[in-house]
Amino acid sequence: MANTEQHTPDAASFMAKVKDFFREMGIVLVGFLLLNNFVIASFMVPTGSMENEVMTGDFLMVNKFIYGGCSPRNIPFTDVRLPWLRLPAFKSVHRGDVIVFEFPGYREEVRPEAFTYYLKRCMAIAGDTLQVKDRVVFINGQRAPVPKNMKFNSYRLTPPGISDERIFPPTARFNEDNYGPIVVPKKGMVIHLTPDTYSAWEVFIAREGHKPALRADGQITIDDKPAATYTAERDYLFGMGDNRDNSLDSRYWGFIPEENVVGTPMFVYWSWNSDTPIANIVEKISSIRLGRIGTLIN
Repeated sequence: MANTEQHTPDAASFMAKVKDFFREMGIVLVGFLLLNNFVIASFMVPTGSMENEVMTGDFLMVNKFIYGGCSPRNIPFTDVRLPWLRLPAFKSVHRGDVIVFEFPGYREEVRPEAFTYYLKRCMAIAGDTLQVKDRVVFINGQRAPVPKNMKFNSYRLTPPGISDERIFPPTARFNEDNYGPIVVPKKGMVIHLTPDTYSAWEVFIAREGHKPALRADGQITIDDKPAATYTAERDYLFGMGDNRDNSLDSRYWGFIPEENVVGTPMFVYWSWNSDTPIANIVEKISSIRLGRIGTLIN
């Protein structure tokens, strides 16, 4: 006699509810992932480089849709990169926009050691000539608009001609208060290479996926072929923090590939002191900045 498995109506009903539950959870999860990757995302501000527009410990809602949402660029909570795709953008980055972007790396790094997002204000776009004269920013010879919350922490001003060894590009006689002029690379821009200018462009060329070299006889090669020029393959941006004396930005580590931009912050949805450990729950709660919640970012 064949054995047949009998299901009571109650058991069948329970299994149907379980299946419906997991189906609904799957739909919610997929919806969340699509929303988080292509439309909006959360971003916690770890440093004070954008004070007082954005404060350390602010939690921002970021609009990823406006510049073209993209699929994940890394495996969450790791530095493992993933191939990614991007939706068409509704607008390009404009001068003055506050942007969240994938950090391209420090001045000497072809690839950053860790995957991280930065927050800065775009001061110049591809093709612009940027110059800082006694802390005043000029774009294409015109004084740039001053962010309403821009600040300096020191009255000490470094005069022109005094070079800062940390500054970008290497060997440039620039400092944070007197910087440039420098042209922000635009796709198709031809860069003339000499032994004197090679160090300024070596990492830039390597970041675009090529192998530059300066031989002992002074010959420059790119991908083992002699080269006197290099043509930029992407559009770039120049970012600076509103807290000008406390911002490691493009003045120190260089240009931001436009494709690295993931969005622009819209508003603060939560804010507290990020230096207070969560274990100290009373002090943590007392550090909540209710006045920051709902603040629009401009």
